[in-house]
Amino acid sequence: MKALLGTKIGMTQIISDDGVAVPVTLIQAGPMTVTQLKTVDNDGYSAVQVGVGKGKNLSKALIGHTKSANVTPQHIREIRVSELPDGLSVGNTLDVTAFSLGDIVDATGTSKGKGFAGTVKRHNFMTSRHTHGGQGDVRKVGSIGSMYPQHVFKGKRMAGRMGHDRVTVKNLVVSYIDADKNLIGLRGAVPGPKKGLIIIGGKS
Repeated sequence: MKALLGTKIGMTQIISDDGVAVPVTLIQAGPMTVTQLKTVDNDGYSAVQVGVGKGKNLSKALIGHTKSANVTPQHIREIRVSELPDGLSVGNTLDVTAFSLGDIVDATGTSKGKGFAGTVKRHNFMTSRHTHGGQGDVRKVGSIGSMYPQHVFKGKRMAGRMGHDRVTVKNLVVSYIDADKNLIGLRGAVPGPKKGLIIIGGKS
């Protein structure tokens, strides 16, 4: 199973063998521990539940749930699979050695929250005229509807909360692996702030 949970460290660059500077995002990935295996017979679907990190002030329910794996993880996530890998059991550990340089992966995280934003920032609207009748407020939305049918249509682009969404960046190349420090570097940008949780999934 090619999948990892990790926390984003930040971006840097490495020099490839041919002397080209490659921008990479470093992720502290794993080691993660299998905390539960879900099957079609018992749960209606197949999935591998994994935990990563060391949590504090965990609830008794969570401590009891992960007792069989002998861990107290900070983050727990499920990774759905078409069928469970052979030989995988609760308590097994997975790390960056599951990937190789050159692998193509997808990275999923929660994008940075921008708070409440207007239409210019959120939807890239143009501002109104600054001179010659611009009315002064150049960032206002303007008309949002028509005389009929007397209501605003669903999906109308308006001001509102921006960011803090689940975002997946596809087809990133694994450009750096440090098994001793559990570091993996993906070429390009990965969504989310530093220390944000990232899910790395390999292409099947």
